[in-house]
Amino acid sequence: MRKSNKLAASALLALLAVYSPAFAAAVPEAQVKTAARVQASLQQPGQRFQAGPGIAVTRTQAGTVQGFIRNGIYAYYGIPYAVAEKRFERAKAVTPWTGIRMAVRPGAISPQAAGSFPNGDWGEPARAFTMDNDCLNLNVWTPDPSDGKRRPVMVWLHGGGFEAGSALESPAYEGENLSRRGDEVVVSVNHRLNVLGHLNLEKYGPEYKDSANVGIADLVDALRWVRGNIASFGGDPSNVTIFGESGGGAKVLTLMSVPEAKGLFQKGIVESGAVETMGPYVMTETQSERVTELTLQALGITEKNLDALQSLPYEKLAEASGRALKQAGAEFKVPQALGTGYGMSWEPVVDGKFLPTQPVTDDSFAEAGRDVPLLIGSNLTEWTGFSEIVNLDETQYDNKNTWTDAEIAARLKAKYGNRADAVTEAFLNAYPDKQKKDALYIDTMIRQPILKIMRHKAAQGGAPVYAYLFSWESPLMNGVYMSYHTAEIPFVFHNTDKLESRIGGSREAERLADRMSDAWIRFARTGVPAVDGAPAWTPYGKDGGATMIFDNKIRLVKDHDARLLQLLDPDYTY
Repeated sequence: MRKSNKLAASALLALLAVYSPAFAAAVPEAQVKTAARVQASLQQPGQRFQAGPGIAVTRTQAGTVQGFIRNGIYAYYGIPYAVAEKRFERAKAVTPWTGIRMAVRPGAISPQAAGSFPNGDWGEPARAFTMDNDCLNLNVWTPDPSDGKRRPVMVWLHGGGFEAGSALESPAYEGENLSRRGDEVVVSVNHRLNVLGHLNLEKYGPEYKDSANVGIADLVDALRWVRGNIASFGGDPSNVTIFGESGGGAKVLTLMSVPEAKGLFQKGIVESGAVETMGPYVMTETQSERVTELTLQALGITEKNLDALQSLPYEKLAEASGRALKQAGAEFKVPQALGTGYGMSWEPVVDGKFLPTQPVTDDSFAEAGRDVPLLIGSNLTEWTGFSEIVNLDETQYDNKNTWTDAEIAARLKAKYGNRADAVTEAFLNAYPDKQKKDALYIDTMIRQPILKIMRHKAAQGGAPVYAYLFSWESPLMNGVYMSYHTAEIPFVFHNTDKLESRIGGSREAERLADRMSDAWIRFARTGVPAVDGAPAWTPYGKDGGATMIFDNKIRLVKDHDARLLQLLDPDYTY
């Protein structure tokens, strides 16, 4: 290679190293101090983004990290909290590094089927990330890591079931605005998912004793990192709240059931984190062993060549285990969470050790969560309008807001039969700010299991549980979105500005974000949620109780939809 090409290659490698999340510069201390003084002299008043020597530098137990500052909030991306050296095995401690590690790029995420959020429409590019079994990294946002404060900490667990998703897949997950609004530290976590996080190989060797729950064990390791390091970011390790939506909410319920996680967090928030077969209940050991048996059979792998699982392409592993989940679901007659027919999904496993019991027991709640206050709720429509949302090119012209009264009446009759009038009346009593047409989109798939969780948690007689319901509807696309699954997340994170293509950016939405975000912040700070101007938010009881409804008008109600749910599903057992 000619000298000029060698120099160019060296320069390119140096540039890539600077932006590598694993890069740590072992620069002499004197040079670091000189560069920091120069950087300080270059800063300009009112500069919204700051990065460079001496900026957003803090110490972790494994070494020093450098982030950046945006709009006064310090941000750190891709910090490793543990290392997953091998598939299906418990992670190991991070090897300490020397020098300063750049924490400015999102880390790898768990291997999974291709996906994105948002999906590239409205001029918003889809997000994509490197995938790797060693995906144990987290992100931190804080007002100031060095001012001596000890702020409440909120740890976000992403959705996607236990199958997919990542800590930064949506702009709604960015923690900057929430950190600023609440004067708190926000953390989001990546961990192993799907077959890599939950294939039960315990029978095949002691190294695999945690394999069925290794994805949850990763989250325990992340919370241990928070306990040991968050003070360096201005956080209080004794005031940690874990919160998540959908699968992230189910992860909160699981961690509240894991003795090993006890004491690593003090409060939990579950947003739409339950369906009948995931959240209150997860996979049994018998079911997980059958899924493993079918997976290994499909791959032609036995105990003698089990090491082949380490090098097998993820796609082959995912395909075989996906078919195994489908077959085992049929054998055990497990209804699919979405759609019809039978089929299981990847979930934690009740193994009697790491996860001793189901989160919801017959008459109570998992013992490890007894002393953990819980804020929990769901959205009014969740998945009920999904078919309309995925067909916007047509439904923007043909939806509940364009139908005549006669068409609405006919649809109500078709949906509810001779119960149509009674259901509509009960719905309008429960939601007086809604209209008859809205009764076509009542969620029970998530609402009923959420109520079950609340009642069993209350029956335990431990820490209180508080209930909410989100019913705000976006005006965009002729109102097709409604209060869809995930719709509350940008309001909680105070990120309505980051999802304008779903929300619209109205002053009403901004006010709702103020009040909803503040309620979550207060719960994280004190264990009791509150909304300015609303009545005191009282706990839910084992037989019913108060629910705070978040909409353009916020109100506290008591057992508001009991009659409605009884009409819709009289045989459901709470």
